[in-house]
Amino acid sequence: MTNSECLFCQFSNNEISTDKIFENEHCFVIRDIEPQAPIHLLVISKKHIPRLSEMNSTNILLISHMASQASEAAEKFGITSSGYRILINNGPDAGMTIAHLHMHILGGKKLGAGG
Repeated sequence: MTNSECLFCQFSNNEISTDKIFENEHCFVIRDIEPQAPIHLLVISKKHIPRLSEMNSTNILLISHMASQASEAAEKFGITSSGYRILINNGPDAGMTIAHLHMHILGGKKLGAGG
């Protein structure tokens, strides 16, 4: 898949409209269209990196920016004190459906252990 075919790149480049909850030069946050919890947000890298295992020394700080935004989004949605899960799928066998680095934030209810 080329960057121009990537749905998340199209969101990032404003080629397809989406309701961005937060955006900065590194990443943006949107609601997941198929929520698995009452609060299910995605923190999406603006840089097209197909998966976590393709991170390298030139872009490793991006994960810190994304984690910081996940924390801010959790605070904004009122799930910090009750707890939330941050999940990064790495490849299709892990459930990654869009090959573009992103984090899932899940909360708003008691989540099952481990999954």
